[in-house]
Amino acid sequence: MNAPLILDLDGSVRDIGAAERLPLQDWQERLRFSCSRRDLRRFGDAIAPALSAPHGTVLLGSGDFHHLSLPLVEREAGRRRLRGHSLRVVVLDNHPDNMRFPFGVHCGSWVGRAAILPGVVDVHVLGISSPDAGRSHAWENQLGVLRNRRVHYWCVGIDTSWTAQRGITTLSSFDSPQELVAEFVAAMANDPVPVYFSIDKDVFAPEVVRTNWDQGRFLLDDALAIISALKPHIVASDITGEVSIHHYRSLFKRLLSRLDQQSDPSPAEIDAWQLEQAAVNRALIPALG
Repeated sequence: MNAPLILDLDGSVRDIGAAERLPLQDWQERLRFSCSRRDLRRFGDAIAPALSAPHGTVLLGSGDFHHLSLPLVEREAGRRRLRGHSLRVVVLDNHPDNMRFPFGVHCGSWVGRAAILPGVVDVHVLGISSPDAGRSHAWENQLGVLRNRRVHYWCVGIDTSWTAQRGITTLSSFDSPQELVAEFVAAMANDPVPVYFSIDKDVFAPEVVRTNWDQGRFLLDDALAIISALKPHIVASDITGEVSIHHYRSLFKRLLSRLDQQSDPSPAEIDAWQLEQAAVNRALIPALG
């Protein structure tokens, strides 16, 4: 198994054993929470040499950086296209990450862009229990990629009845994570499409691990069951959802962060939560391979 690659933008990834750590703190202010498409392309170019070398799962740090999955997916989709193959993206996340954002790319908007990349057949977001997928936030979602079946939401405990009047059939909701897992595994059985697998640990219930975003209901075994089912087809992966605090110089980003109502844990909480995060990472990394 190749060693994981840590894109160290915020110092949040604690000891996970053997790993390559790429120091990238100078990028944090530009990229965290949101960034321009130009800066995201420049970042992709900057990390390309490290990605060209053999490596395992990529760790992105805080969930505020989940949009950095986009250049990783784009790179893998391009590699697959050269071989005449497609790519499916599977995301574990408490949020759809498919919300409208007209100012570039946001950690909550990247899925819609990933879904329309050349070579990507579809994106499945599993474990959503955030109101972002419910009726009151329907207008905020990028509906086009839902209508054309490029993006699928797999929710827990969310009323998705609003989709019927909009001609959308790609939202499913389940009473429990276990029912969701069983249905998804059955749906993917015997499907040979290569998979890019992305995990935001806010998909987990707080008793599994703590993040500074609102959290879902998955247990660690739920994630491991999905990984095990898809393992023969997983060709690349990343993990995010660590905990760190950053004080933005940008007024725009300070305002955005306040609108999303992120909580700021104390230094003692951050230390304890990061140790919990490291333990979960050490369980996920060997499962992903």
